[in-house]
Amino acid sequence: MNHHGSFGEYFKSLRLKRGLTLRDFCLQNGFDPGNISKLERGIFAPPQSDEKLRDYAKALGLREGSAEWIEFFDLAAAEGGRLPEDIRKDSSVIERLPAFFRTLRDKKLPGEALDKLIEKLKHS
Repeated sequence: MNHHGSFGEYFKSLRLKRGLTLRDFCLQNGFDPGNISKLERGIFAPPQSDEKLRDYAKALGLREGSAEWIEFFDLAAAEGGRLPEDIRKDSSVIERLPAFFRTLRDKKLPGEALDKLIEKLKHS
C-alpha cells in the first residue's frame, strides 16, 4: 500500500490518473462538482456510507479487492475514525484490538518505529 496522505488527495490522484477533469468526472458520473472539489481538498470528510464509497470507487475505475480499492476504503475509514469493514467483521481481530491499542500507547512509537512495525506485520 502506498502512502497518499489524505483521502481527498488520493481521490484526486485517482481521478487525474484516469485523465479526467473534475467537471468531466462529475458529468460522467452524476456527481456535484462543488462537493467533489471539497472532498478532494479535505473540506468535506470522506463519506461514512460504504455504498457511497463504492459508488465513488467504481466511478474512479477501481476494481473491487484491488490494492487501490483497499487503500481507498482504508483512507476513508481512518479519516472517519472507523475501522475498515473487513476488519470490523473479523471477530478474532476485534477482540485483540484493545491489547494492540494499549501496546501502541505504552510504547509511544515514533514514526520510524511505527513504519518498521507495519513492515514487520506485512511480512509475517
